[in-house]
Amino acid sequence: MVEQHSVSDESELPSTPVIVGVIPGQSPRVVVEAARYASMLGVGLIVVHVDVTRFVTYEDPDGYVHTAPIDLGAVSSAAQFEQIRAGAAEALASTTVDWTVHQLVGDPALAIKHLADRLDAKLLVVGTRRRGIGESIREFFTGSVAARLAHRQQRPVLVVPQGRSVADDEDLWAESPA
Repeated sequence: MVEQHSVSDESELPSTPVIVGVIPGQSPRVVVEAARYASMLGVGLIVVHVDVTRFVTYEDPDGYVHTAPIDLGAVSSAAQFEQIRAGAAEALASTTVDWTVHQLVGDPALAIKHLADRLDAKLLVVGTRRRGIGESIREFFTGSVAARLAHRQQRPVLVVPQGRSVADDEDLWAESPA
C-alpha cells in the first residue's frame, strides 16, 4: 500500500490511474470496487475528494493552486479530508494496489474531469447519490456527477451502488432506512 496526501501537488500522482470520487460518509464499497478495477487494469488508484466549499482563485506557473472559501465563515475542510483519508485507509487495508488520497476544489464533475485529463485516467468511479428528498433536490440543481462525467469526457464511468438496491415498487424519494 502506498499512500500520500496532497492538496495541490500533482507531480507525484500516478499516470493512467483509476480515479474514484468520494464524499464523507460514503459506503466503502465504492472505494473497494475502484481498487478492484485498478488491480485488474494494473494501475494505481487515486481517491479524490472535491471540496465544494472552496474555489480556485489562481494557479501559479509552478502549478501551485491558490483557493478561497465560498463562505468566509465556513469550517475548514481539513477534518473532512482526514475523514476521507481514514475511510480510504480502512477500506483499502487489504489491497495490494498503490493508492493515494488527493483533494480538489470546486465543482466535483469538472474537477474530476480535469484531473483525469491531466493524468490520462483509465476509468472514473463514483457512487450513487444517497436516497432522500434532500439529495434529490440537490441533484436537481447541481446535476448528477456521474451523468455530467459521462457526457463531458470520453473515459468510462463506473457508478457503484452505495446501499441496498431499491425494489421496483419502492419510492425512490423516501429517505434511506438507518
